[in-house]
Amino acid sequence: MAGQYIPIKGRDGDFSAYRAVPASGTGPGVLVLQEIFGVNANMRLICDGLAEAGFVALCPDLFWRIEPGIELDDHIDPDLKRAFALFTRFDVETGMRDIADSLSALRADTACTGKAGAMGYCLGGLLAYLTACRTDSDASVGYYGVGIDARLDEARDLDRPLLLHIAGKDQFVPPDAQARIHDALDAHPAIRLEDYPDDDHAFARPGGLHYNETSAGQANGLTIRFLYDALN
Repeated sequence: MAGQYIPIKGRDGDFSAYRAVPASGTGPGVLVLQEIFGVNANMRLICDGLAEAGFVALCPDLFWRIEPGIELDDHIDPDLKRAFALFTRFDVETGMRDIADSLSALRADTACTGKAGAMGYCLGGLLAYLTACRTDSDASVGYYGVGIDARLDEARDLDRPLLLHIAGKDQFVPPDAQARIHDALDAHPAIRLEDYPDDDHAFARPGGLHYNETSAGQANGLTIRFLYDALN
């Protein structure tokens, strides 16, 4: 079944989300949290892949307050500059309200079995971490989240599974930040950290400058098994 955009009724206003459903018509839900490029072709591809794996995927437009429907390409320099400008204007707190509302909408989706988790990349990786800490997400996955090291205290009461993929050579998460993450979270019973020592930021983005097919395959395989185990 081809994915499609649907409206989400949020507490602060309506916004769109890309929805993809497995061929079976039902499955556990996964909220997909965008990079700084909006709900673009790559985010839709991730949702479609999750649907093929048996999940109901929903990717909300978290930039709707700034520029609804924005789609940017990391290969185009003006788009890249625009994406970073949007990132600086994005408010995490209002974004988290949209995520909570989207998670509720996903659970209420007739195709969703009731269990629902979240996964995100870059900005979305931080948001996936916060989703694990602040919402009732049944399981969460963050890929190379930026800024987690400044919010480590939020994981104190986390009691649902969280998987974080960390790029060892991440230009946006330097070694000292990675060390703080490990020091704070390695012993946490609900959190699993996976390191990719030779990879840079966005190593799992197909076609990206730092894409590593081997590492991406390893991370994606772990993610699917992690979500399947937690949500079924």
